[in-house]
Amino acid sequence: MNSDTVAGVADPGHRSRQLRTTILRSVSRSFYLSIRFLPAQLREPIALAYLLARTTDTVADTTQIGGTVRIETLKILSDGIQGKTPREAIINQVAAFVPLQENAAERTLLDSLPDCLEWLEQTRGADRDDVRAVLEKITRGQMLDLHRFDPPAVRRDGFAVANNATHVRALQTAADLDEYTYLVAGCVGEFWTRLCFRHLQDFASSIQDEMLALGRRYGMGLQLINVLRDAGTDLRAGRCYFPEDELGAIGLSAAQILSEPDRFQPIYQRWMEKARDGLACGMQYSRAIRNRRVRAATALPALIGARTLALLSKAGARALHQTIKVPRSEVRSMIVSLAIHLASREKIDAIFEQAKL
Repeated sequence: MNSDTVAGVADPGHRSRQLRTTILRSVSRSFYLSIRFLPAQLREPIALAYLLARTTDTVADTTQIGGTVRIETLKILSDGIQGKTPREAIINQVAAFVPLQENAAERTLLDSLPDCLEWLEQTRGADRDDVRAVLEKITRGQMLDLHRFDPPAVRRDGFAVANNATHVRALQTAADLDEYTYLVAGCVGEFWTRLCFRHLQDFASSIQDEMLALGRRYGMGLQLINVLRDAGTDLRAGRCYFPEDELGAIGLSAAQILSEPDRFQPIYQRWMEKARDGLACGMQYSRAIRNRRVRAATALPALIGARTLALLSKAGARALHQTIKVPRSEVRSMIVSLAIHLASREKIDAIFEQAKL
């Protein structure tokens, strides 16, 4: 008999641990490092929510399948997470996406969807409700993203296939970008906050409403850093997250950004500043946390984010044509410093200031 079975029945605890370690580590290096700091009662629901969000994100990003089908699949997947659709229907719908994944870790992640859904069903009531609530917002943001950016599918031989149109589509206003960053990340800051107040006695020196607001802005700032970092790649794929009304005000179209990056810099820099404001909220949030392990886990994304913004700033207009990423050695150094100094507020502030250089 295998060590993960009892009387021929799979041990759900063993499987959730495998999902939380091996699979989580394979699909997210930085998040896996953060979650290791957390107390056990927080690791479970946060890891589960992340794996489900990465699953829906993988579906949304499978460009070999037309946008309409991806939206339909996300809707079915969202309903399944909410407990409104039978698990078999979800698994059958997602099955077509598995062989299309070039990344082996993402294939494994999609294959593990039945286990994630079972794990969700076995999660305690309040935690399960929070996981479902945050996933409802995330999938809504992903579907909205596809509606805005993905061109309509064309039909060939009776099958819908992705339309690889080269036209660059842009969001209309700053409110559209704020809505996107809230739905896919700001709501995660709220989710994290609710879990911590429920599971940790005397979690923070600030009241829950203040922490919810800071967590929301922190999450939005982190997602905005992703938008800034991936701007060149997105533009080449026909997607522009920077508002069309701001581009129009300086006589620049989304299609011209890559060929005229210097003209685009004032807009890029304004959104860089907004991302910095989000990180400042994250630092304020982390300083209010009393539990040192949770403080470390919460601060680490801000430290990596500050370093990412510094690298983007140094690259200037060239950032649109380069891959900007914080080296693993720097991330390891941050983690070691946090551990050695027991995530003291003073040390976190010092690492944050150093990361901005």
